[in-house]
Amino acid sequence: MPALLDAARARTDLRPQALALAGARGLWLARLNPEWRFALRSGAGGGELPDPADTEAVERLWQEGLFAERVALLGAVRAHDPAAAPRLLATTWASERAEDRLMFLDSLRAGLSLGDEPFLENALADRSRNVRATAAELLSALPESALAGRMAGRALACVGPDGVHPPTECDTDMQRDGVVKRPPAGRGERAWWLGQLVEAAPLACWRERFGGLDPAAILALPVAEGWAEELHAAWCRAAVRQRDPLWSRALLGSAADPPAAGPATASLAERAKLLETLAEEERAAWVAEFVRAHGLSEAFQLLAMCAVPWSGPLGRAVVDALDTAREAGSYPWSFSGVMGLAERCLDPAEAARLESLTAAAGPDEEPGSSPGTGAYWSEAFQRLVATLRIRASMLAELLTARASWA
Repeated sequence: MPALLDAARARTDLRPQALALAGARGLWLARLNPEWRFALRSGAGGGELPDPADTEAVERLWQEGLFAERVALLGAVRAHDPAAAPRLLATTWASERAEDRLMFLDSLRAGLSLGDEPFLENALADRSRNVRATAAELLSALPESALAGRMAGRALACVGPDGVHPPTECDTDMQRDGVVKRPPAGRGERAWWLGQLVEAAPLACWRERFGGLDPAAILALPVAEGWAEELHAAWCRAAVRQRDPLWSRALLGSAADPPAAGPATASLAERAKLLETLAEEERAAWVAEFVRAHGLSEAFQLLAMCAVPWSGPLGRAVVDALDTAREAGSYPWSFSGVMGLAERCLDPAEAARLESLTAAAGPDEEPGSSPGTGAYWSEAFQRLVATLRIRASMLAELLTARASWA
């Protein structure tokens, strides 16, 4: 159990499954070790949650429960009846601590809808700046909200076919709607305000503003006066926030193009976020094309966004790229991150195809390669194949056990 909690602490992507496996015993342990306290933010604090339909029991735990229990309860209520969550929050909102209000508000991301708008609009006047900012972010993720409409009006006044005209001031109404007045060091005020307005405006508003052009055509338009980077970066953030695959697809462009020549962003971090808005199959296909075109040196962050196990084309692209690196004489530890991902993410069925790569290179190693690299690669591929076979055995045993339980 301690090893399981340590793994969940290091790997946030494993936490939901690890905590489900840990159960009540894991939550009990988490209260005894500060390094495992993250589990208390996701569980019921070791106790059973009431039926979300039992309003009396829900109200009692909400009023009397520990913080971890209340967070878990709010999530359960949200899953049962999305509209009931903000109603429950409203009963104690004024007396909650600022840090607790922030975490409770963050729980509304799941199932976010226009039904949450009245509560979030009230939160725009909260005494905590972080709470106000989160409320504004959530409202801007609802393209039909009043805040999104206000931001669209401001953004459309700044950007259009006639060029970019950033705001000259950040008035109190803008600040109430979540625009931060003071820019970070090194950023100009007007560029900072413009980026916030554009990222919070509904992406649908730009088609009409640019005469019916689709996102790819809008991104291809020339932007004068050096505003292209600021504008495109804001559209990237908007596409991620609004989960818009059409804009994400246009902003990503072709994976085969050099990153610096992309339509909107060469940032791998931004590309990874954009990929998350695409369907799993399309995401894997885009990353596979990227790996085939550019190799693995910049692909780690993108590979981490793909569903596990990797699709056949993606897995083959990664293996082929590793083989190309071996033939070029590179050392395998230069790709240790990708190797680690491959051990966890490749389809176990790929083990047979990898078998031929486990043989150490002989005296006919590629000219110019570093001495002994073939042996190092052989060891790395042997470890990869062994891990895939262990995973295949585990999967077979689990499937057999499931069949017997059924």
